[in-house]
Amino acid sequence: MNYCNRFLMRNDITYQLVKPDAAIADYVESFWVLQNKSATAKEVVILPDGRIDLFFSRSASEPFHVTLLGISTHPEQAEIAPGTVMFAISLQPLGAEILPGNPVGSIINSGKRMADDFWEFEEKDLEDFEQFCEKASSRIKQLLPAKIDERKKKLFELIYASNGSVTIKELSDKLCWTSRQLNRYFSPQFGLPLKAYCSIIRFRASFAHIKEGKLYPQQDFADQSHFIKEVKKLSGVLPKELNKNKNGKFIQLALLSQNSKFKSQK
Repeated sequence: MNYCNRFLMRNDITYQLVKPDAAIADYVESFWVLQNKSATAKEVVILPDGRIDLFFSRSASEPFHVTLLGISTHPEQAEIAPGTVMFAISLQPLGAEILPGNPVGSIINSGKRMADDFWEFEEKDLEDFEQFCEKASSRIKQLLPAKIDERKKKLFELIYASNGSVTIKELSDKLCWTSRQLNRYFSPQFGLPLKAYCSIIRFRASFAHIKEGKLYPQQDFADQSHFIKEVKKLSGVLPKELNKNKNGKFIQLALLSQNSKFKSQK
């Protein structure tokens, strides 16, 4: 696994991200850990980024618990409690297929409390992030389907390769899958239309550009007005406010390293 992006944010929030082994990369985007080492809560805004997240966490006020968060379509206000230790598995959309009951479509813009022993994890697993990643990888490999519909795999490869700037017709033509079939698969599985998901991925691809002060379209937006409208819709603010990111409240932008570039998921 590739350990990267380890740094201290705002002097009291630490963050580390690990990319998965190639064997599970179609199902897992990353493993990461976030800790609030201070005695005060941190107010943050979580932006839509197209991910499905499994959180294994505890804080000064809450015991160990496991939470599954579905895909978000709008910004969410959240609080990182004092003493929080949060280990997370960010799943690719295909990762929904290794979850019991495929619950992702029913938790759009919401979450679900999982069993405290989900995937046989327990509180002591929060003591060592490297071992957590190894245990999670091993468990996920056991759950991988023997066979996957190659059209699904290709679908997400095309979306990420274009950073969401692809039409349903283009996807349909390249996959030999009708638009109706595409939406019949996507909407129930993930809880939102495929077109809306592509817009979120395109928005996510703008994070690094906006942080660098590029407040004009870098992706395939129709024009400046369209870009501003989409950013406002998905973040609640104008691009210039995202760029300022006062107090680091937009946490995904705050966690981008100063020199990082957005890279398509693979």
